[in-house]
Amino acid sequence: MSGEVELFAKLQKNLKKLADINELSEQKVEIACSVLTAQEAIGNPERKDFPIQKGKEKMMQACFGCSFGQAFTDMPNTFIGKLKDLTTMPLNTNYERAVFVSGLNAVLRELKIADHTVHCKDDGPKKCSLELAEMIEKEYGKPKIALFGLQPAMAEVLSQKYDLRIFDLDQDNIGKEKFGTVIEDGMCDIGAVEAWADLFLVTGSTICNGSIINFLPINKPVVYFGTTVAGAASLLGLKRFCSQAS
Repeated sequence: MSGEVELFAKLQKNLKKLADINELSEQKVEIACSVLTAQEAIGNPERKDFPIQKGKEKMMQACFGCSFGQAFTDMPNTFIGKLKDLTTMPLNTNYERAVFVSGLNAVLRELKIADHTVHCKDDGPKKCSLELAEMIEKEYGKPKIALFGLQPAMAEVLSQKYDLRIFDLDQDNIGKEKFGTVIEDGMCDIGAVEAWADLFLVTGSTICNGSIINFLPINKPVVYFGTTVAGAASLLGLKRFCSQAS
C-alpha cells in the first residue's frame, strides 16, 4: 500500500470510528462548489493575486449539521450523500479527495474536534500573514523558510523578514520572480530543500492532491496553513496555523 493510500485509509477509518461512536453514519452531508465564487470564499482582500481569484482553484464547501468545512481543489463538483459514504468512497481523484476532506472538516467542526474551517475574508489574509510572521519569530527565531504553495500575502510578509524560498505547482508561477524570490517547482527534491531549510510552511491543499505525504517524514519543523487541512491536522496531530479563519 502506498503512503498516499495508507494515509487516506487511516483518515477514513478514524472518521468511521467517530461516526459510529456518535451514531452519525446515516446523517446527510451536502457539498457544494459552484455557489462559492471567489468573492464568497475570500471576500474582497486588497490584493487580487490569490489562486482562487485567478481561477486556478475552486472552493468546495461541505455542510454537516450546523457546521461548514471547506477544501480548495482544482477538480470541483457537488456531492450529496450520507456520512457513511465518505468513509467508504474511493479517494483516487482530486474531486473525491476534496469531497472527503471538506466533509471531514465539516464533521469534525460539528463534533468540536477541529476549528477554523471556514476561510477568512477581506483583510483576513493580511492579518493572518502578519500574525504568522510574529509566531515564527517567537517560536523559531530567524529560520530559513521553505514555503510550499504560493500564498501571496504570506510570501510578501515573510520575504521582508526571513530568508525565504517559495515552491509552487502552478506552471504560470514557476520561474517568475515574486517578492524578490524566483518561484521554484514544487515537484522538487524535498531532501535537498530540507538540508537548506530550518522551517517548512506547507499549504493545507496538499491533503487534497495527496502530496502531503512528502512532508510527513520531514525532520525539520513543518507548519501547515489554511482551512483545507483542518480536520486532517486534528486527527494526525499536525501543527497548523490559520488564525483568521472562522
